[in-house]
Amino acid sequence: MDSMAGGLYFPPVMTSIPNLTRIGIDFGTTNSVIVIARPDRTIQTIRFPTPDGDTSETCRTLLALWQELEGGRRVNERAVGAHAIEAHLDDPSETRLIMSMKSYLAQASFRETQVFGQRLSLESLIATFLQEFMALGGLSPADCHVTVGRPVHFVGDNADDALGETRLRAAFAQAGFAQISVMMEPEAAGWRFMQRLDRPATVLVGDFGGGTSDFSVVRFDPTSQDATRPLGHAGVGLAGDQFDFRIIDNVVAPFLGRDCTFRIMGGEPLPVPIEWYHALARWHRLSLMRTPRILNEIADVTRTVSEPDKLKNLIELIREQRGQELYNAVSATKRALSSNPTAELAFSQPGLDIRATVSRADFDRWIAPDIARLGAGIDAALNEASLSPDQIDRVFLTGGTSFVPAVRALFTSRFGEERVELGGEFVSVAEGLALAGA
Repeated sequence: MDSMAGGLYFPPVMTSIPNLTRIGIDFGTTNSVIVIARPDRTIQTIRFPTPDGDTSETCRTLLALWQELEGGRRVNERAVGAHAIEAHLDDPSETRLIMSMKSYLAQASFRETQVFGQRLSLESLIATFLQEFMALGGLSPADCHVTVGRPVHFVGDNADDALGETRLRAAFAQAGFAQISVMMEPEAAGWRFMQRLDRPATVLVGDFGGGTSDFSVVRFDPTSQDATRPLGHAGVGLAGDQFDFRIIDNVVAPFLGRDCTFRIMGGEPLPVPIEWYHALARWHRLSLMRTPRILNEIADVTRTVSEPDKLKNLIELIREQRGQELYNAVSATKRALSSNPTAELAFSQPGLDIRATVSRADFDRWIAPDIARLGAGIDAALNEASLSPDQIDRVFLTGGTSFVPAVRALFTSRFGEERVELGGEFVSVAEGLALAGA
């Protein structure tokens, strides 16, 4: 087991099993990555086959579960990543799509769910994903020493970080890995960045995932055997998914009845329950709304609502599990705004056709509270390290959200354009985990 003191990482003290393959796994909220460290300290990023015959460095962190009839009995089937999406789209009503499993690790209230009459713990769901994920990459957990990343602070209200790491380790153990080490994700990204250095430097690393944004201040000395010295950490429970939420809340939710009113027994108009739209805005919670109780509640409100067609659109979205299509459209809009002043959000389903132009100026205004929280996270990491911005030599940003202009401006305004670098949008953390584990 790794030694964790004050949130800092120290290399694991354990008896190494000979001939194990050393790998790093970035188990992410949205995407997961595997990198192999070879004995000569070169690295190889695993590429995963996709249904269209291509390959990708990332695998969507999705698990699809369904049943097939074979010889008169039901047989459980499963798929991960793009294949999970394909299975879900083939038969949405009979496929359980498990999303954003990482987001629940530090939530003591979420222990298990029921799938086809069987109780499954969160750890077992993650272990199932990991087994299929490894098999898709042509690897066996039993043959691997894995170094897995964890956020500085797990996402969620009242998140228990110790519980989050304990359950993360338990899931990897249940998946059958021979040895397991854990490392902070921003430090892992820093290990990768260190390969660029030819002299000692104090580096601020910003790692932006789907659910969390993490910051680490690390002293790197490529000339020393003790190459890294962590100085400070901070984490914020928001990142790319929160920016998606801002677009959904401001552009999509009004089409689904968020601003409507309804009446109870002819009384005064009441606002439609806002919690439906809060859940809608978190893509990993959308599938949890597909229950008879919630769908019946929405149907009851539809009878007296001011614009019933809009609530019918919400019911259609939930019942037919069109959330994946919606979030793909929203993410595409967000990416386009990173390089264009405007972008079109296009999404359609029976009875609903959204064609909306989103400006970067509006997007920046919507995410301003989130940018302020990220800024507070940077300040917290610097304070823990007892350093000022002018004492940081280099800044390294990784993760898709780092390409959002407002996020980049947050760093360039503090540290100057010349000190800020971006790179390895999706693979830096896994590459650093593999290098550190080796």
